[in-house]
Amino acid sequence: MRQIIQSFKTGETILEEIPAPQIKRGSVLIQTTRSLVSLGTERMLVEFGKSNLISKARQQPDKVKQVLDKIKTDGLIPTLEAVFNKLEQPLPLGYCNVGKIIAVGDGVSEFKVGDRVASNGNHAEFVCVPQNLVVHIPDNVSDDEGTFTVIGSIGLQGIRLASPTIGETFVVIGLGLIGLITAQLLIANGCAVIGVDIDDSKLSLAKKWGVIPFDPKDGDIVKFVESYTNNIGADGVIITASSKGNEIISQSAKMSRKRGRIILVGVIGLDLSRADFYEKELTFQVSCSYGPGRYDESYEQKGIDYPISYVRWSEKRNFETILKSIANSSLQVNELITDLVPLEDFKAIYGSISSSKSIASIITYSEHEILTPSNTIKLNSNSFRESKGIIGIIGAGNFTKMTLLPAIYKSGASLKYIASSGGVTGTALAKKYNFSFSTTDFKEIINDNDVDLVMITTRHNQHASMVIESLEKNKNVFVEKPLAINHFQLNEVIKAYSKSNKNTLTVGFNRRFSPHSLKVKSLLDNSPINVIATMNAGAIPQNIWIHDMNVGGGRIIGEACHFIDLITFFTGSKVVSVCMNAMGINPNENTDTATILLKYENGSTGTINYFANGSKEYPKERIEVYSQERTIVIDNFRATTAFGFKNFKKLKTSLDKGHKKQFELLINQVKTGGQSLIPINEIINTTQASFAAIDSLKNGAWIQLD
Repeated sequence: MRQIIQSFKTGETILEEIPAPQIKRGSVLIQTTRSLVSLGTERMLVEFGKSNLISKARQQPDKVKQVLDKIKTDGLIPTLEAVFNKLEQPLPLGYCNVGKIIAVGDGVSEFKVGDRVASNGNHAEFVCVPQNLVVHIPDNVSDDEGTFTVIGSIGLQGIRLASPTIGETFVVIGLGLIGLITAQLLIANGCAVIGVDIDDSKLSLAKKWGVIPFDPKDGDIVKFVESYTNNIGADGVIITASSKGNEIISQSAKMSRKRGRIILVGVIGLDLSRADFYEKELTFQVSCSYGPGRYDESYEQKGIDYPISYVRWSEKRNFETILKSIANSSLQVNELITDLVPLEDFKAIYGSISSSKSIASIITYSEHEILTPSNTIKLNSNSFRESKGIIGIIGAGNFTKMTLLPAIYKSGASLKYIASSGGVTGTALAKKYNFSFSTTDFKEIINDNDVDLVMITTRHNQHASMVIESLEKNKNVFVEKPLAINHFQLNEVIKAYSKSNKNTLTVGFNRRFSPHSLKVKSLLDNSPINVIATMNAGAIPQNIWIHDMNVGGGRIIGEACHFIDLITFFTGSKVVSVCMNAMGINPNENTDTATILLKYENGSTGTINYFANGSKEYPKERIEVYSQERTIVIDNFRATTAFGFKNFKKLKTSLDKGHKKQFELLINQVKTGGQSLIPINEIINTTQASFAAIDSLKNGAWIQLD
């Protein structure tokens, strides 16, 4: 299928051929007939992409601080590589889509094949959208009109926050697409509306609907509003403009009446004057996109709706309201349409988007032709006959992009497939690293007899099932940690492995392959040791998937397992019991600030401090090993210092956590044969120990491992 994407690095907008998305549970697959270009939002993205690095940095000062902190802890070169990899990430454009449903996922009962719907899908011939972001289009609303559903709800949500009543006077600053829709909806609410813009054509259009137009070039907007309202001031101001300066917020405060409401929908400078707001007791609120539910994964991705008695207007109910308003003619959108452009002529819109005076440009697709979505595309004709070490990668997220592919690219491996859920990131990486195929169907990889090694880097809840399917197809498997997120998954993996035909299974416990870890291991003998490992993990917002125990397994199972494996490597023994304590009066299983105590079969002990509450300026990882009046310290895998050893004092490298060495050994092992890089009993023991840590916290006791 074809999809419009944009490069953050260059600002170039292209029409890319990518594999169509797979239908997912709780979602519908839509063949697009129309999509609306949000000129304000998409212009901002294109201009940001075209700006140079200095300009990008000035626009994102918070990101600059993160980069500086990373340089201090990880070094300059790894940080620059991370920054440039991030900028190379392609961005799908568009969020106002109309089309017909061609497939319905499990758990969806509201829609059927053939339904005409609006959604927040991208500019693509096919989109897969969760059911809470999809709505039916009334019969008397055209596809062109339906494209205004999502962008109209942005203006509607701003109005809902402002709570207008009949007879009030509102000022709408910025009569772009959202501003013009907002003005119409306010008039439908019985309000008098003053529209502010410098574009005469937009002012004239607004005037036709009953808006009182004002051009700032003609005078002082504050005095105009005061005059119109008999010196009372506006009851509410809704800002839908985009400006870097602070003048708009200052004027909005001055033109408001006492206890007036100011709602920000657009993007402006926010250097507020306390005096302006204090004297009038003004209310200021920033509107969040389409309404309640936006950026809430439980609502958007899992389909869990808010009870209507508690949340009257969710984002989906806002979508439905916009469509009803179009259907009953209280919202007129046809006059907002500037042009209709076929998908293949997309550059007619994006080529001059920075200077465009258009209000709404609509992209048209093959409306009458039923297309067949293809989940795999071929990018080159590389031959893999009689080759060894042929790889298929499932997952094209940050780990694959930033770590795995740079590490294995020069290893001599043959890269045949990469699979990604949406197709965009996978295709971009496939082109960069010369893969033959990009797919959204991971089973293509597992079922291909050429593939020797399946590498799995998806979300954690998918690891175990994909490992099992790969083993059943007699594949060698690499899976990024963790192997599983619960006992049931682990037991199923063990069963599949025991039945497999001498396949190898490697989990991404890379730190044991770092030159620092290998040096420490070489200095130790078989006597018991004490290890203290501290991970300054840093805070992650609670809405990130890793915290979801059913998806990510939490950060202890999902990340702290790295250090369990590393201590096991150093001790040469197995964990026999685990105890974990977490910070807080009532700590729960989803903690990310905890201390784990490990007892080993040979008498060694391990202490893992996994802390999310430390400074980002402090190095992320530190390991201390104590044995026979000797001490070794690994400082963030950049420096290792030994105390009490005769023939070794210090090792210094650039940041090296062992990824490159791990993948070199892995590719060689697949080509030449041999055992897994990490003994399977150690992989199982480490996974069990991570589960035991959670069980210990729940039970308040040491947990013995089988």
